[in-house]
Amino acid sequence: MPSTLTAKNESVGSVPVNAVIRAYELMCCAKAMTDIFEKNAAVTSKYVHATSRGHEAVQIALGMQLKPQDYLSAYYRDDSILLSIGVTPYELMLQLMAKADDPFSGGRTYYSHPSLRRDDMPKIPHQSSATGMQAIPTTGIALGIQYKEKKGLLPSYPDGKPVVVCSLGDGSVTEGEVSEAFQMAVLKKLPILYFVQDNDWDISATGKETRAMDAMEYARGFKGMETRSIDGTDFMRSYQVLRDVLYTIRQERRPFLVHARVPLLNHHTSGVRKEWYRGDLEEAARRDPFPRLRNQLVIAGFTPEKIKQIEEKETATVAEAYQKALQAADPLPEDLFKHDFAPTPVTEEKGVREPEGREKKVMVDCALFAIQELMEKHPECLFYGQDVGGRLGGVFREAATLAQKFGDDRVFNTPIQEAFIIGSTVGMSATGCKPIVEIQFADYIWPGLNQLFTEVSRSCYLTNGKWPVSCVIRVPIGAYGSGGPYHSSSVESVLTNIRGIKIAYPSTGADLKGLLKSAYYDPNPVVMLEHKGLYWSKIKGTEDAKTIEPDADYIIPFGKGRVVQNAEPGNNPTVSVITYGMGVYWAKNASKNFPGKVEIIDLRTLFPLDEELIFSSVKKHGRCLVITEEPVNNTFAQSIASRIQQHCFEYLDAPVTVIGSENMPAVPLNTVLEQTMLPNAEKVSAAINTILSY
Repeated sequence: MPSTLTAKNESVGSVPVNAVIRAYELMCCAKAMTDIFEKNAAVTSKYVHATSRGHEAVQIALGMQLKPQDYLSAYYRDDSILLSIGVTPYELMLQLMAKADDPFSGGRTYYSHPSLRRDDMPKIPHQSSATGMQAIPTTGIALGIQYKEKKGLLPSYPDGKPVVVCSLGDGSVTEGEVSEAFQMAVLKKLPILYFVQDNDWDISATGKETRAMDAMEYARGFKGMETRSIDGTDFMRSYQVLRDVLYTIRQERRPFLVHARVPLLNHHTSGVRKEWYRGDLEEAARRDPFPRLRNQLVIAGFTPEKIKQIEEKETATVAEAYQKALQAADPLPEDLFKHDFAPTPVTEEKGVREPEGREKKVMVDCALFAIQELMEKHPECLFYGQDVGGRLGGVFREAATLAQKFGDDRVFNTPIQEAFIIGSTVGMSATGCKPIVEIQFADYIWPGLNQLFTEVSRSCYLTNGKWPVSCVIRVPIGAYGSGGPYHSSSVESVLTNIRGIKIAYPSTGADLKGLLKSAYYDPNPVVMLEHKGLYWSKIKGTEDAKTIEPDADYIIPFGKGRVVQNAEPGNNPTVSVITYGMGVYWAKNASKNFPGKVEIIDLRTLFPLDEELIFSSVKKHGRCLVITEEPVNNTFAQSIASRIQQHCFEYLDAPVTVIGSENMPAVPLNTVLEQTMLPNAEKVSAAINTILSY
């Protein structure tokens, strides 16, 4: 509660006196928390934590001026920001001790790794501990806010438009992903503040060792990024500068960077102690913001006795919170299994798969029409990626006409920034937008894996279900027409090892449309793997990828495979072929050599996986071939084979076989080498023959 302490004037300098009093209360609270954590290090260091000692003044100056409509990305040393927006010491300690009632993550993640979704506080979506990576998701929030403003989808706020704040340590600004975020912020003129705290230390490395310039000098290279540099130990000056910057962003909607110089007075973290390597501790202590603000209060007319009352009150509050947190319950074992995904409303197949009177359409058009229907129905739907804008409409024409129909603010090109394309979906989703984004080729997804793994896939789980990331990531995949080593890769085994995302891999136009609709309405992140060689059905033997386009209501739930072809009963021996993507057509063409003997299962989604359909098919036939386009060793396909032998062992009449590409580092450019590398109908036919002859 604010103190009743008063002074002769209504302000101290240009800062309201109540704000100065409140700042001192918060600074006392933050200091008392650090002190009690240090005093009880044997308990509090069970899980690694950092504190804001030395950074408190500028953090509080920021946090006190944020509004409920704002968004905040607070990093692991920002507990004073959290206190100043209204988070209590007790709540922070629940996370410190990884307790069940930790309001951020339910005991899943580190201290001061916040996520909040409260009506009376700034919103804090998920961010990871990987310093610098938070810049992309947070910039995605600003992109989403800007879009909703333009479209009139944002509520009116009498006290000012929303501002997005991304807090960073100066050392993290050297991350390449921070550059991607800055680039997009200035390119799109986004309403974001990059709030950089510079204590001149990474962990044990100093600024001189690790960077050629500080954050402000670096940011000046981004045309359109206005910068400010302040002494972050001076609360009064920090408050004034941040007040002006926040006001300007609310009015003019453009990016700023504030660079605050601060000392690090506590340890890097509880596990990396300052006395192990630092020789500047006395110098840093002379810059302590705590006595500086205390002296400013005395000069302004506050008595030492009244100031002491605040200190004692906050110390007592922190001590009480600490004891209460010690007694709080730990999570239950069953809590481990909650919130990996948000519940999806799509649980059954609906709509008409083959409407009467329609002609067959190629896969790429079925996808195009699905997105067109979604964008017509949902103004919050956007589509962006490399070369998908109106000039080209995608390198496969998969976005043709969309920009013309829906405008450049809904369908637009991005720079060559796979990390931003993927990571921005976290922020866009947090604002209520629904992004459909594209990675131009599966070969290019690697720069985006940091964001996909650390930010996108874990958001729902590490925020205790508060912030699932609702997005669709389209990825053209597979080898087709001598694309060579940089346009032919299959990457599904990497993706299926990322928990927290759903993955589709359809093989027909109807399935692609139905799964795209399902992916859109799913509140979780979905990766759509779309085989380039099936887009236009130009490869001999893939004509069945071209289907009648389903109606606008057609939708397929994830986790439901499709029986492409049945084996005739009693035509023993028979074999079950489990596959997806191009493998469906290799199997269909190979099966012509074994009439009535081959059942083909198209998985359609790789996660969730229709294990029930797989196992029932294998048990029925007793023989199984798994087909993949990936090189076989250590793959998703081998994991399917392993599950089959575990659950169907007593039904098997032959070893479970896996066939795929040769185990070479890349798909070669030369046609002869490419064909030698990849599976085909002839190779699959030979494998089926071996299994049936066993």
